[in-house]
Amino acid sequence: MGKTKEKGPGIRHLKPCIRGYVLPSVMTPVLIVFEVALEVVIPLLMAALVDGGLYHKETYQLQEYISKLPYSNNLQFVLWVGGLMVLASLLSLLCGALAARTSAVASMGFAKNLRQKIFDKILQFSFKNTDKFRTSTLVMRATTDVNNMQNTYQQMIRIMVRAPIMMVLAAIMAFRIDTRLSFIFVFAIPLILAPMLLLVLIGHKRFRMMLKKYDTMNGAVQENLIGARVVKSFVRKPYEVEKFNRSADDLMRTQIYAQKLFSLAGPIQMSIMWGATIVLLLLGGQRIASPTATLGIGELTSLMSYSTQVISSLTMVSMIIIMLSLTRASLDRINEIFEEKIDIDSPESDLVVETGEIEFDHVNFSYSGNPDVLNLKDVNLHIKAGQTVGIIGGTGEGKSTLVQMIPRLYDVLSGTVRVSGHDVREYGLKALRDGVSMVLQKNMLFSGSIRENMRWGDPDATDEQIREACRIACADGFVTAFPDGYETDLGQGGCNVSGGQKQRLCIARALLKKPKILILDDSTSAVDTATERSIREGLSALTDMTKIIIAQRITSIMGADQIIVMEHGAISDVGTHDELLARSTIYREVYESQVREEANA
Repeated sequence: MGKTKEKGPGIRHLKPCIRGYVLPSVMTPVLIVFEVALEVVIPLLMAALVDGGLYHKETYQLQEYISKLPYSNNLQFVLWVGGLMVLASLLSLLCGALAARTSAVASMGFAKNLRQKIFDKILQFSFKNTDKFRTSTLVMRATTDVNNMQNTYQQMIRIMVRAPIMMVLAAIMAFRIDTRLSFIFVFAIPLILAPMLLLVLIGHKRFRMMLKKYDTMNGAVQENLIGARVVKSFVRKPYEVEKFNRSADDLMRTQIYAQKLFSLAGPIQMSIMWGATIVLLLLGGQRIASPTATLGIGELTSLMSYSTQVISSLTMVSMIIIMLSLTRASLDRINEIFEEKIDIDSPESDLVVETGEIEFDHVNFSYSGNPDVLNLKDVNLHIKAGQTVGIIGGTGEGKSTLVQMIPRLYDVLSGTVRVSGHDVREYGLKALRDGVSMVLQKNMLFSGSIRENMRWGDPDATDEQIREACRIACADGFVTAFPDGYETDLGQGGCNVSGGQKQRLCIARALLKKPKILILDDSTSAVDTATERSIREGLSALTDMTKIIIAQRITSIMGADQIIVMEHGAISDVGTHDELLARSTIYREVYESQVREEANA
């Protein structure tokens, strides 16, 4: 997987994802503030209830406010204060419930926007960009990593607002009750936060390693789902099961390695919390038992409640800090997608592909970008509009690489590729690729009906236009033989049709674009020779379209206007079938070997 330079936390990529969900993102902290304020009032009311209602202490908290209540005896006092506590609890519950809903809406909307942004960026990738990332890791980043970001965002607008406010307000109220006893909180804060920060610093690398193991396991699952037929045909199920088990065990060990560090967090927090409570009870009990007691039982109860609120808030903050360690790993991985530089840009241009004329002018190309390791070497070629051109050569000689330069699936390292007289880099990508239709070696159909797949070529195509394209590609016959005809569901990846049928449907889809240039990259390898001949005859009638056919069989291209022979990434020779038979040793050897094979068949 490619690595990009990390540029800080990358928060700038997340800010636009809040768009459309600003209101619930703002309402959540507002509601949390009201919820916390009401919770902080409850212990004060409790102190008043205990000291003023039960023990008749004259110096209980809120004396001046409670004295204004319309009560005439002790029972009414208890009922009034108790009623206020119930009301505060209900209002706090309401604010908490509303905050939970708004935070859920805000975080889910944030995650939706983030996934869309990631998906949009992936769709901008050129083949070179895509080659840097495994499919499984891209899926993982758009799902699991985004889920981690969603959970963190929800906690940030809830817990990271609630915990500090609760801690501050509870501490203020505690200091109002007894300043000396409240200093216990001052000592507890660093004792809780320091170990948590240390755990986060250590845990980040472990979480990042864990996420990489997820990528590996997901890759194994994806390969087996896509290649299920191959696995079954080679009876490799035991091997694949064992390989997956190793991957799952490896992930489990990495998860344990990452999580066991944080198993210390709970005991540390609870030890400090209960330790602070014990100290508070010991010192507070002494103050109550003193002959000159200045602290009431209710005030001590209230102080303990505030102690619990402060330390619980610290615990929540520390857990958020731990969560941020995992989130930071996910954020780094998401940032790698956003920071990936798109090597093929789409300029603002009004140019459209008017003709199918193609010219290669001293073109060099390297997949690695290394000029010393070239996949295409000084290619010079001119193809006239409307010509049919064949390309032949051995495996790995650069045939597919050559044609992928035309629609800018890759960009040249040096030199120029021109279409219709213009450098391909002068076209907007949409205009260029609308004018060039390409059927790749690996044919891909999508879930849905045949008609829906055909309309990838032209969303506005009529049923007659679809049938005409299928007739040229020799697909109409088998499609109409299906019970549902063009409404036949192809299943995932076109699994309901054979390899030859898939190739013909892909050719028909490409024809529906009505391109100026049609590129068939070994796209008839799975059909019989008679069907292939019919397809060639249908294509030959499209005289306003330049056709480039990569083939392994010379019979597929021997009628072409010119044939290109590729060797070691360079053009060995160009000519007609008869010319190449006369002067090209490579072409003649391939032709004679295929003739002998047919004679012996």
